[in-house]
Amino acid sequence: MTAKMTRRTLLKAIPALMIAPRSMPQSPTPAANSPIKLRKLQHFGLNVSDVQRSVDFYQGLFGMPVQARRGPNVYLRIGAGPQFLILSPAGSKPPSIASLVGFTVDNFNFKRLTKTLTDRNLIATVITSGDTAELSFDDPDGIAVHLVDPSYCGGSGPLGNVCENVEPSPNKGVLALRDLSHFTISVSNAERSIAFYQELLGLKPQAHQGPTAPVMGVGDKIQFLMFTGGGGARGGAPRPANINHVCMNMEGFNVEGILKTLEAYGIKPRGSAPTGGAAAGPLVSYVSLRMPNRGGAEGGTPELYFTDPDGLLLQLQDVTYCGGGGILGSVCTE
Repeated sequence: MTAKMTRRTLLKAIPALMIAPRSMPQSPTPAANSPIKLRKLQHFGLNVSDVQRSVDFYQGLFGMPVQARRGPNVYLRIGAGPQFLILSPAGSKPPSIASLVGFTVDNFNFKRLTKTLTDRNLIATVITSGDTAELSFDDPDGIAVHLVDPSYCGGSGPLGNVCENVEPSPNKGVLALRDLSHFTISVSNAERSIAFYQELLGLKPQAHQGPTAPVMGVGDKIQFLMFTGGGGARGGAPRPANINHVCMNMEGFNVEGILKTLEAYGIKPRGSAPTGGAAAGPLVSYVSLRMPNRGGAEGGTPELYFTDPDGLLLQLQDVTYCGGGGILGSVCTE
């Protein structure tokens, strides 16, 4: 069954995506035999309280041009693009990282991908805008997975790769981004999610951050997804799946220098990471040391986090960071 909706409708619905049941494979298919071959991570979204304030914040911090606009949604280019960040109004809901992961697919073929999904009892949602047709489906926890061509920029044309009205950032930015690095996703059952993404999309472990915490590589053995959670509940109710944080990477990663730059920009250091699931609050930064028991370096692999004006959590790492060992987290031998 294939449903049709507009791209604007989908983006407006991002804050309210609901968990839906899906049939799951009994055991993962080897990644080499997966039916859909991913190339890279492509985009993510933030539902914010004030879109223009967030545009100003991210352009001042990273110098991100506006790559496209779709209704109230603003697409900010990451690095040289075409990867991007979508800023959408949260409306009456609290600000959040949207439950959306965008991937590019080698040899993107709309009909073939739709058949692959429907053959596996997944609902393939066709997102149409003019002559552009894009594809989305939900994972077992209701996280929307968006599949696009590697040239996709959120624009027009059959592949969504025509972005002719790019608006340069009025600010150069104080830090320069290169690309997306990873998504850390809190799910109801990490083992189930790993099996799902491995069987369908070919993700495979490239490192471990603990005995039962594989880093699931996407394409180039730098980017990855990390799944946390195991069916826990709070107050008797299941915890809804969510994207805990998104990481972007940069060249010349220097923890002290970046923290000083963030502080000069108004993002204050708070020292250690929050504990017990507490929120860090808006406009703060901190460093967490990933120790050898979680695959880090002796003395700890530094992982740098900051929050935006809505308190949404983002991470910055070196372009070589792959979720593995070494000071830069760049040692991935699996």
